[in-house]
Amino acid sequence: MTRRGWVLFLAMGVIWGVPYAMIRIAVRDFDPVVVAFGRTALGALLLLPVALYTKALGPVLRRWGWLLAYTLVEITGPWLLIGSAETKLTSSTVGLLIAAVPLIAVVIVAVLGHDRIDARRIVGLIVGFGGVATLVGLGLDFSDMGAFAAIGVTAIGYAVGPVIINRKLADLPSMGVVAASLALAALIYAPFAAWRWPVRFTASASWSVVGLAVICTAAAFLVFFALIAEVGPARATVITYINPAVALLIGVALLGEPLTVGMAIGFPLVIIGSILGTARAKRQPAPHPVEVGVGE
Repeated sequence: MTRRGWVLFLAMGVIWGVPYAMIRIAVRDFDPVVVAFGRTALGALLLLPVALYTKALGPVLRRWGWLLAYTLVEITGPWLLIGSAETKLTSSTVGLLIAAVPLIAVVIVAVLGHDRIDARRIVGLIVGFGGVATLVGLGLDFSDMGAFAAIGVTAIGYAVGPVIINRKLADLPSMGVVAASLALAALIYAPFAAWRWPVRFTASASWSVVGLAVICTAAAFLVFFALIAEVGPARATVITYINPAVALLIGVALLGEPLTVGMAIGFPLVIIGSILGTARAKRQPAPHPVEVGVGE
């Protein structure tokens, strides 16, 4: 990987590791639907001009049905559910549970017949989901079961979204898909946000929403597209292994969240399981000596 690739990679690992802390701060004073609306609306306002300038919206809008499906499973549902969950769970717990997304994606892709699950991936799935069970089980509070379920649904949505992109929207401009989906999500949130609109805007919550929109949404997608162009889509998704660690560090160091036994045991298991579960099958030995790269 080039120096530019490493810079983009590390930037994405940090940028998409901090939203959980920002959401946690924002939902202390704002309803989760208001936080989600503010993030999508501001993000759309920043990215729509770029999409319009590059003429990326037209082709996307002509495939509005799949755009709507992608928006619902990747943005509208998850961002509201994460905000709701973080009214009860710590940001670090949520970030670590989201790390199970690659494992769910492996199962979905295998069920659809686009890939196979070999012995190594089976071990990875068992280890990874064992880590999730440890995260939940060692800190289980029955009053939080709804929050855990919300993150479970979110993880499934995050795993389904890329499948829709790959099968139905891959030939469309990425900037158009992101800008249009953010705008569509904002329109869906709008009436509910108006109903739950806060009577007082605190500085911490307001700046958190702005940070979510500017840094973790608009800037993040621009950097992510640059990363994909630099290293390819397969290696770009490896940031999934860094984001939870960043979320954990920020939650514990800056928000004073506890580092539980479940986190200490479950987090490494989830990451190890994700690496094993998403690794490509080993290639058959070549008849002549060749240089073989590391599995992605």
